[in-house]
Amino acid sequence: MTEFETVRERALAFRTDLLARKDEIAPEDFGWYPYDTMANVFHLDALLSGPQREVFDSLAGARIADIGAADGDFGFFLEHELGCRVDVLDNPPTNFNGLRGARRLVHELSSSVQVHEVDLDARFELPAARYGAVFFLGLLYHLKNPFHVLEALAARAELCFLSTRVARQAPDGTPLQAQPVAYLLDPAEANDDATNFWIFSETGLRRLFTRTGWDVVDFVTVGCQDGSEPARADRDERAFALLRSRVI
Repeated sequence: MTEFETVRERALAFRTDLLARKDEIAPEDFGWYPYDTMANVFHLDALLSGPQREVFDSLAGARIADIGAADGDFGFFLEHELGCRVDVLDNPPTNFNGLRGARRLVHELSSSVQVHEVDLDARFELPAARYGAVFFLGLLYHLKNPFHVLEALAARAELCFLSTRVARQAPDGTPLQAQPVAYLLDPAEANDDATNFWIFSETGLRRLFTRTGWDVVDFVTVGCQDGSEPARADRDERAFALLRSRVI
């Protein structure tokens, strides 16, 4: 059995090696995704409890989808360290470099990771009929139709590792946390980014999981836990959840 501490240390070592490799490649026609997606391993460390500390054992060799994957760093880690068969899914118009980063890494790492162009806000098909797990980190609040997407994933994946923004109050101070609601952002309201849509309350997010076929196995929030708001970067709170499908 592999405790998550071991997975975390292997992930951080892989991150160091991958960053060095990216610096060595230094493409001239595009930039690498600028944020540290591998840092999510720290949040997964805080999320997983009890027997779920060994959940990555069950993923060794499994088919995995890394959705909204930026350059696919975490997917490449899962392939390299756990022997997973990985599908990287993202939408080129909203991906930082149009998926050129992920495709370049497939070539440079002699990887078998498959890169797929998928628009989750359109009618979409997943590349495989069944997944051991999907990684769905930092994407839900960028979707117009989160209910549809989560319902579709529950029919295909046994587990889902998910993170998204949540809010405890509206911008005018109205309490949200105890209500099963979501706040719909104006196109310029949050970081002047029109791809930000629904910011759920924790209660609303948990109800969304239930209504779309998921059971919550572990749940934690990080960031601003006192008065988080949908639009303010200095009041950003994130929920991380491990979900298990009730459908398959």
